[in-house]
Amino acid sequence: MKKILITLVCLLGYISYVQAQDSTAVYKKRVLETTEIDFLASYYTQDGNNAAVSGGIGTEELTDINPTIVVSIPLNDDDVLTIDTSVSAYSSASSSNVGPFDGNQPADPFVESSGASSSDVWVNGTVSYSHSSDDRNNIWTGKLSVSSEYDYFSLGFGGSYSRLFNEKNTEIGISGNVYIDTWNAIYPTELRPFVPGGPGLGATIFTQNTITGNAAYNPSFTEFDSEGRNSYAIGLTFSQILSKRLQGSLAADIVLQDGLLSTPFQRVYFSDVPDSFIENFQLADDIERLPDSRLKIALGGRLNYYINETFVLRTFYRYYTDDWGINSHTASIELPIKITDQFTLYPSYRFYNQTAADYFAAYEQHLSTDEYYTSDYDLSEYAANQYGFGITYTDIFTKFHIFKFGLKSIDLKFNQYERDSGLKASMFAFGFKFIDD
Repeated sequence: MKKILITLVCLLGYISYVQAQDSTAVYKKRVLETTEIDFLASYYTQDGNNAAVSGGIGTEELTDINPTIVVSIPLNDDDVLTIDTSVSAYSSASSSNVGPFDGNQPADPFVESSGASSSDVWVNGTVSYSHSSDDRNNIWTGKLSVSSEYDYFSLGFGGSYSRLFNEKNTEIGISGNVYIDTWNAIYPTELRPFVPGGPGLGATIFTQNTITGNAAYNPSFTEFDSEGRNSYAIGLTFSQILSKRLQGSLAADIVLQDGLLSTPFQRVYFSDVPDSFIENFQLADDIERLPDSRLKIALGGRLNYYINETFVLRTFYRYYTDDWGINSHTASIELPIKITDQFTLYPSYRFYNQTAADYFAAYEQHLSTDEYYTSDYDLSEYAANQYGFGITYTDIFTKFHIFKFGLKSIDLKFNQYERDSGLKASMFAFGFKFIDD
């Protein structure tokens, strides 16, 4: 009986302590009130005549469909778990010409081959965890990601920390990410027989086809010694509410990459080597060869101005440089127009230009004595314009439901992209946000 009384006294004391603590507790708003689900999808199409797979000439036609689901789950008042899954399924006339001789029509860099390399599927999954302090002035985030496609696998992890102060008018942040990637290198069909010890011109591709031009085709080809690539990224951000109408932010990003930075199936043609052909397709002199390290630095800023209840002006600028010789400028402007309480329009414009990498040259402009070479026009000098338009529907009352989830918003966007090199692309995107109410 004595033990029971002691236990009851202790229990009553603990209950009184908890009640006292509760009576002095400060209410805090949950970081995320309810579970949110985002359904996103995009359709992308492009075309041009500078395919890197065929040495800077040939069709760049490509289509891609990318559905994504993002689920954000509040674990408690302070913690949020986010799961992001994405699939990208593409069909590419350019990459189909990794093996241009396995189609049902004469091989040609401007014609899509029907071989296995004409399409692929990329799959990604990312899990992130976010914790906010009681006063919501400190936010910690960690994430883990995995992505894979036929010839590539990537594992990434990282985290970030943000600090708000000055009555939440000022925010600083730091982030870090590491990506460990592995290629399953795929080389152009005609080069594979010329690896050390390979059959050379005795391979089936040559005995079953006639070589025109230089019939003594004999490229000096070696495979890459290593197929790994690591990327290390660090980012710094600073944002400030400057007035009731004006907000600005600055960002700096540094990325260091090492390992296999060349794309194994992108051809290069030399001006000092005689040309060899099968049908209408020129046989590769070699593949893209680039340094095994790259340092990238980007500095940027945003300035957003609230004009009135109808218009908000959003601007962005970024300067980029790397040790491959590329310098670029990006500038964009967006003008959200709130036409009703539920509908907002988003016209936008983006300009981009860059200098060429030190190792870039167009089709048949490289020499076989060069140490590094590429004819990938993504590394060339060019300027690009992008025109966009979007519309958002928002329903704060979530009147429409699917099961217990209410529809919070719908986003529709279209972007038209054009390079002065001739590449043109269009992207249609839409998104639906549902909340558990």
